[in-house]
Amino acid sequence: MSSSSSNSPPPPPPPPEDAWVGTYRRLQPRWQSANAYHEALIPISISRVNQFDAARLDVEMSAMLKEQLVKIFSLMKPGMLFQYEPELDAFLEFLIWRFSIWVDKPTPGIALMNLRYRDERASEARGKLRTGLEGPGLTVAQKIWYCIASVGGQYIWARLQSFSAFRRWGDSDQRSLLRWAWVLVQRVEGLYKAASFGNLLIFLYTGRYRTLIERALKARLVYGSPNMNRAVSFEYMNRQLVWNEFSEMLLLLLPLLNSSTLKNLFRPFSKDKDADSAGDDSACPICQNSPSIPFLALPCQHRYCYYCLRTRCAAAPSFRCSRCSEPVVAMQRYSESVGSTSSGK
Repeated sequence: MSSSSSNSPPPPPPPPEDAWVGTYRRLQPRWQSANAYHEALIPISISRVNQFDAARLDVEMSAMLKEQLVKIFSLMKPGMLFQYEPELDAFLEFLIWRFSIWVDKPTPGIALMNLRYRDERASEARGKLRTGLEGPGLTVAQKIWYCIASVGGQYIWARLQSFSAFRRWGDSDQRSLLRWAWVLVQRVEGLYKAASFGNLLIFLYTGRYRTLIERALKARLVYGSPNMNRAVSFEYMNRQLVWNEFSEMLLLLLPLLNSSTLKNLFRPFSKDKDADSAGDDSACPICQNSPSIPFLALPCQHRYCYYCLRTRCAAAPSFRCSRCSEPVVAMQRYSESVGSTSSGK
C-alpha cells in the first residue's frame, strides 16, 4: 500500500483565484461577435408607393373636409369665402395635425398605408434596429416645428403671393423696393422648387424623407405594424371608374341617336301599336301637339310641325315617317285644299 501510494503522481495545483477573469477576457470577443451576428442591423426599405399614396390620401382628406366646410357657408354672400381661402386651408391642416401627429398618431393617409413617423436621430443613436419598426416617435419639438413649417409656412407663403400679386409688385419700377421684393420672392420660390426636386430624386433612390420638412426634422416614415398590409381596397375605385366611363360613353352616343328611328325599329314589337294607329292624326307624331306650322311628309302625307319634320330630315336623310314607317322624300306646306284632296282620294 505504501509503495503504490508513493509511486502515484502528485495532484494538480489549484487554479489561481483570478483565472476566470482571463477566461472571460479571452471569450468575450467571440461572444460579442456572435451577439452582433444575431442583432445586426438589417435595413428594411419602406415602400415608396405607400409613402406617395399616404400624401395623396391626406390631400384628398383635406379636400373633403374643405368641401363640407364650404357647404356650411353656401347660403351666405357668394365669393365671401374666397378671400379667406388661405385661412380655411390652414385651419383644416391644423386640425389634421392636432388630432394626429400631436397626439402621437398618424394622419389618416399615413394610417391607411400602415405607416408612422419615427425620430430617426434617436434610432441612429441606438443602432440596433432589426426590423425597421422599432424606434421612438417624434419629440415635442419636432411636432411643433412640423406644424410651424407645414401649416404656418404654407399659409404665410400663400398670403405673401396673393398680397404681392394684388399690389402688383412686379409692375413697379426697376429700382424700387417693391420690385426687389418681387424678384426675391420669385427666386426663393425657384430655389424651393429646385430643392424639392432634388429631394425627390434622393427619395426615389434611398426611400427616406419624401419632403424637405421631413428631411430637416429627421422624421422618417416607417411601418407601423409588421403584419398589416395596405389597407386600401381598389374594388370600389374600379367599379366607380367603370360606371364613370360608361356614363360618359352614353352621354357621347345619345345625341347621335335618332329617337324616332329607334321608335320605328321597335314599333312592330310594341303591344300598343293599334292604339297608336288609332290615335289623333291631326297631332304631330313627334311632339304630340297640334302643328303650329303644319307640313305634310311626302309621299305618305302625314301632318307634322315644320320644325319637327325639318330637323328630323336634316338629321337623318333616310328619315321614315313616325306613323307609317314610310321613307320621307319631300315635305309640302299643308293647306285646306291639299287636305281635302288627300281625304277625297
